[in-house]
Amino acid sequence: MTEYHLTTPISEEDARKLKVGDIVYVTGEHVYTARDEAHERALEMYEKGEKPPVDFEGSVVYHVGPVAWKKDGKWKIVSAGPTTSIRMELFEDEFLRKYKARIIIGKGGMGAKTLNALKEVGAVYCSFTGGCGALAAKGLKEVRAYLWDDLGMPEALWVITAEKFGPLLVTMDSHGKSIHDEMDRTVAARKAEVYAKIGIRE
Repeated sequence: MTEYHLTTPISEEDARKLKVGDIVYVTGEHVYTARDEAHERALEMYEKGEKPPVDFEGSVVYHVGPVAWKKDGKWKIVSAGPTTSIRMELFEDEFLRKYKARIIIGKGGMGAKTLNALKEVGAVYCSFTGGCGALAAKGLKEVRAYLWDDLGMPEALWVITAEKFGPLLVTMDSHGKSIHDEMDRTVAARKAEVYAKIGIRE
């Protein structure tokens, strides 16, 4: 396990150095929130030949519906616990190929399509602990823009400056490894052993 402190925009070379089990802290301005609807809109814009309002290349994309409040005309994120990432499996592979984000953050892991895209593009998926929204908010220092607000606060595109945002655990890397797949195989094997011992056939 190696600890990395990365500054955005993140290069493909730096993303490919990361391996499952590594810990990452992120600093920089290229940090964006995006859930289902933001992914879908970004892909629709690409197909139309339009450019989204931010440059996703080299960025960090966080699957989160933040809670924010506005004071003196400025937004502040007060809680930012991760969303279950498998919801974005429908979009993430194409999003990665088209926009070249380098770190995707969420909880619960993603599937085979995303893993293949991480390998192809040179990117990683990092897990942030669920239920720690206040801790996550501490690393999201400044809201620079609240875009696509017609989607609503949780689904909008928040443009954030991060400072030592983490710890983020690399659970899927650009070398084809996924902690989530390994865990599924381990659980299935143990389940088969237990069922065999108690005489249950699947």
